[in-house]
Amino acid sequence: MESRAQFSSRLGFVMAAAGSAIGVGNIWGFPTQAASNGGGAFLLVYLLFIFLLGYPMLVAEMAIGRHGQATPFRALQQLTEDRAGRVGAGLLGLAAVLTVSFIFTFYAIVSGWFVAYALEPLAHMMGSTQGAAWLSDFSVSRNLIFTLLFALLSLYVVCQGLEQGIEKWSRRLMPLLLSMLLLLTLYMLLQPGAGAGLKAYLIPDFSRVLQGKVLIGALGQSFFSLSLGAAVMMIYGSYLSRQASIPVLAAQVTLLDTSVAFLAGLLILPAMYVAQHNGVSILAEDGSLLDSDTLVFSVLPALFNTMGQAQHLIAFAFFLLMIVAAITSAISMLEAPVSMAMEIGGLSRIKATWLMTLLCTLISVIIVFNFGSLFGLIITATTHYAQPLVSLCITLYAGWVWQRHQVLAELKAGHPELEQGWFWKIWPWYVRLVCPVLVLLVIIQSIGG
Repeated sequence: MESRAQFSSRLGFVMAAAGSAIGVGNIWGFPTQAASNGGGAFLLVYLLFIFLLGYPMLVAEMAIGRHGQATPFRALQQLTEDRAGRVGAGLLGLAAVLTVSFIFTFYAIVSGWFVAYALEPLAHMMGSTQGAAWLSDFSVSRNLIFTLLFALLSLYVVCQGLEQGIEKWSRRLMPLLLSMLLLLTLYMLLQPGAGAGLKAYLIPDFSRVLQGKVLIGALGQSFFSLSLGAAVMMIYGSYLSRQASIPVLAAQVTLLDTSVAFLAGLLILPAMYVAQHNGVSILAEDGSLLDSDTLVFSVLPALFNTMGQAQHLIAFAFFLLMIVAAITSAISMLEAPVSMAMEIGGLSRIKATWLMTLLCTLISVIIVFNFGSLFGLIITATTHYAQPLVSLCITLYAGWVWQRHQVLAELKAGHPELEQGWFWKIWPWYVRLVCPVLVLLVIIQSIGG
């Protein structure tokens, strides 16, 4: 088995961890949640919950990973000497890796759609209307081809290892993502109708801030936004050096992730109102958002079609942005089972990556051929049930099983003065008492939703 790799720099870790967190959920999920739940009111509550739930949980997962220097299966076991506790911890770690592996199976399908939709405007520009129609139409052949293509892209990056694969490509792709997001946002804000969307997004209706739907929606989004309960942050934490300050790095990842979500809102909500200005229906009679689950494949393409000569270029740029966001998340998802196969099976990275990619992609192919019955089922089982439940158990291990002096020793590595600061006075008790309650609310919201 290969020795444990490490990120070559703190910047490399921040780019990789933020890239994992910044995915489709930030650029698609967050804006549609905001549009459906009061715009500015949702944004305000979301920012609050990111630091009430997201940040403390991120610190916990990173600390467990670095303490164990292993995948969740073994890292969690090292939190206790109790035999029953170690068995439970191993099962919990296995559940975390299985959860993220199954998330990858449907994520590859959705990401394949982004690749197809990015190629569609290019086909139009080359005069191939038949090819463009095939790329945008929902079919088994299109879904299969582009799912396999996206899985191969993920395999290519992960095969190259931590430093030359995940870290190097994260450092390349994250600046590209931020640049494209900024440029697209600036362009969209200059379009007629964008001002109404900007107003809806940035000016909170304070009468909605305390509404149950807004509160619970923002709480759930703050949880899923940082890839919590999905093994990846624990694994990335295991690749950190002992000189790195976990509270500081977690804060940087949280701020970068939140900034991208905020920027995505600045792009998508004004775009929706630009679409409405251009004659595209975005709201139902009761004021609810139409097609929120398929916003990027229905409302936005309809908007792009109203933009004259710029339509194909803008459509290509937008879906390229989605591909970049998707690949930075997908490689972290694939790294979880790959790392476990290397650790437990003693496989080389190349063999482990091919094996895990083939297994995950095989499940993706089965979903493609049984889309109606399996796609929604896998999403519900993983993101509505497994991920929040795994996160709740991780919180209980971090707060109640892991000895307080061991937690302090881990967090003081790279941050020696931590014990005298406010962070240490609050964080252990907060993770023990408050975080489980908040995660329970996420579980209730996920099951109810």
